[in-house]
Amino acid sequence: MVVLLNIGGVIETASWKELPDAILCAWQAGQEGGNSVVDVLSGKQSPSGKFTMTWPVNFTDAYSSKNFPIDQDPRIDMMNQGKKGNVKDVDFTNYEEDIYVGYRYFDSFEVPVSYPFGFGLSYTTFEYSDAKIADKGNAYEISVTVKNTGSLEGKEVVELYISAPDNKAANKPAKELKAFAKTKVLKAGESEKVTLTVNAADLASFDEAASAWVVAEGEYQFLIGASSQDIKATLKAKAKAQQTKVNNVMKPEKQMNLLKR
Repeated sequence: MVVLLNIGGVIETASWKELPDAILCAWQAGQEGGNSVVDVLSGKQSPSGKFTMTWPVNFTDAYSSKNFPIDQDPRIDMMNQGKKGNVKDVDFTNYEEDIYVGYRYFDSFEVPVSYPFGFGLSYTTFEYSDAKIADKGNAYEISVTVKNTGSLEGKEVVELYISAPDNKAANKPAKELKAFAKTKVLKAGESEKVTLTVNAADLASFDEAASAWVVAEGEYQFLIGASSQDIKATLKAKAKAQQTKVNNVMKPEKQMNLLKR
C-alpha cells in the first residue's frame, strides 16, 4: 500500500507512517501533478526531492503553536471578553519563537520530529566521502564526493549546515543551512564531486544590541548532510571577527517575551 499526499503543508504522520509500504508526498503539483506521480510510482523517474520544512510529531511541538487559538472560536472569545480588535492571539499574534523557526527550533532544543528538515528518500542509496574544506580568504570552498551505491539511477541533494563556535552562548541556532546542491543523474556505481561555496560574511548573525551583523571569531563547524539530522561529514575552519553596522530599524516597539536557548 502506498499513501499519496496531495497537500499544501505538513500534516501529522507519526501515528501512522509505519503502516504503509511507502509514502509519496507530491505537495500540490498542479495540472501536471498526475503525470509526475505516475512517473515516480512506475519507476520511470526516481524521486530526489527533500523536505523544505520540519514535520513535527504533534502540532503543539512547534513553538509557534503557543501563540495561536487552537482550542477556541475567536468570535466567541471576543464576545466573552467584551473586547473587539485587541485580543492577543485572536486579533494579533506576537511571534515569540524569534529566530527559532522550523529546524532551527527542533534541532537546537532537541525536540523529536517525525521527519527532519531536508529529509527525502530515493529508489537508490548514496555514499558521501572525501569531504574537504579550503579557506579562500573571503570564502570557504567545501567539496564532497557522492556515489550512487544502489542499483538504480538517481539524484542526491547535498546540504551544508554551519555551526557557530558561540551558538549557545550567543543565542544562535545549533546549526544553519548555508548552501545546498543537487547532483546530476547518477547511474548505479557512478560518483560526482559536489562543490559548495560559502562567503565569510555569510557566517554573520544579527546582534540586536549592536544593531550589526557580526561574525564571531573562532572555529566553525561545516556540516555536510543528507538532512539537518543526517550529517555525513564534519569539517572545521577558523573565521576572523567581522562587524557590519546597520540602521536600527528592527527595534521592537514594546518588550516581547522571546524564546532563548
